[in-house]
Amino acid sequence: MISKENQIQNGEYESIVAHKMLDLLIIVTTLLTASWLYLGNIPKNYFILAGLGCVIYLLFAQSFELYRNQDFTTTYQKAQRLTMCWAMTVLVILMLAFFAKRSEVHSRVVIAIWLMAVPYFMVSARALTRLSKQKRFAQNQYQNKAIVIGATEAGYHMAGALEKRDSILTFEGIYDDTDTSTNQQAASATDGVVAYPIKGDIKQALVLAKERNFKHVFIALQPLGTEKVKALVEEFSDSTARIYVVPNLQTFDLMQSRWRTINGVPTVSVHDTPFNGVRTLIKRIEDIVASTLILALISPVLAVVSIGVKLSSPGPIIFKQKRYGLDGKEILIWKFRSMSTQDNGAVVKQATKNDPRVTKFGAFIRKTSLDELPQFINVLQGRMSIVGPRPHAVAHNEEYRQVVGKYMLRHKVKPGITGLAQVSGYRGETDTIDKMEKRVEYDLKYIRTWSLWLDIKIIVMTVFKGFVGKTAY
Repeated sequence: MISKENQIQNGEYESIVAHKMLDLLIIVTTLLTASWLYLGNIPKNYFILAGLGCVIYLLFAQSFELYRNQDFTTTYQKAQRLTMCWAMTVLVILMLAFFAKRSEVHSRVVIAIWLMAVPYFMVSARALTRLSKQKRFAQNQYQNKAIVIGATEAGYHMAGALEKRDSILTFEGIYDDTDTSTNQQAASATDGVVAYPIKGDIKQALVLAKERNFKHVFIALQPLGTEKVKALVEEFSDSTARIYVVPNLQTFDLMQSRWRTINGVPTVSVHDTPFNGVRTLIKRIEDIVASTLILALISPVLAVVSIGVKLSSPGPIIFKQKRYGLDGKEILIWKFRSMSTQDNGAVVKQATKNDPRVTKFGAFIRKTSLDELPQFINVLQGRMSIVGPRPHAVAHNEEYRQVVGKYMLRHKVKPGITGLAQVSGYRGETDTIDKMEKRVEYDLKYIRTWSLWLDIKIIVMTVFKGFVGKTAY
């Protein structure tokens, strides 16, 4: 008996490796060619620079997810990600050269050419690859035609993916035996799902597949494990079409979902963290670099606020409070004390407008978010991140997790000093369940869509509009 383990392979693996090798070749050859053309020779340090560029680029490429969904990402999206990824790579190289006092050994003209030429050639290479595939498929119409079996939510999602402008495959229609109007009504009741007309029944699809009218068959009948689906796969095996099964993962509210194979058994995570592997390292480097620079810049402000807190009321300068951190573990976060009393027990009352516990100086530093500045030290300690969901007091967490759905998923990442919710206007007191639900909605959106670029965007938005808030008191 043949073992079924390890028979599911990554269909994009060869394509991903080829793209990576081509990108690295472009990085190296562009720099060396620019050096040879402008300087007349290629100094040894440029070989080292090219190697460093390759390593840093691959790290950022992992963060920007450049090599995922190669065939279902638009050319514009690829160009945007590639350009941003390469710009960050060159920026890091320049910073390293500056701090190592080696920036003067490299020609600015050569570096400028390298900066501009690499994304141009990378995008051009991808465009040519896509054109080549489209031309090859156009010469053999059978190769690129695809159908969907099943007028289901998963089937409509699959049809939508096949119909996208940059899709290499040509969508030929949906085939199903069930009542068309019922399926379309069910689809229209689901947000974001377009109900496509049914082209024919499954028997017609089988006949057409055997006659080589299309190469790709996506089976989206639910549930997949039924005898009907198994029999259907068996019947389509009497054709040369490629058969795919489409699981209805849209049933779940996916967050950073990933395929994994555990000892030969394929699984998919429903709720995961964006920080795995290299991304964890990138996020930590971002936090260390940013918090170190910020602490150096704000050290005079820290001193002034410390004096202000001490002179305004008796008590410690720093207020330490228990919060939930990564994976729901308790951590201590630091803030400049802004109240005459310190709540850190089982019951914690949120600060309200004209709260008598808040000192006059405390009201000022809360309004301007200066009370949060010691948390940059928490970032260096590894307890927090610069950007992430704002941490709430443990007592508030226990209260809200009972009434706000998916509340604890916020803790899939480290809590942050600022976050997407805060720069989107959801800052300050959450005196209603609706306000907390909205904040959690933005927190989960941040986790779902995390990228280094999103962090940079949130930091910039915080600088320009996030420090002073009408709802902070």
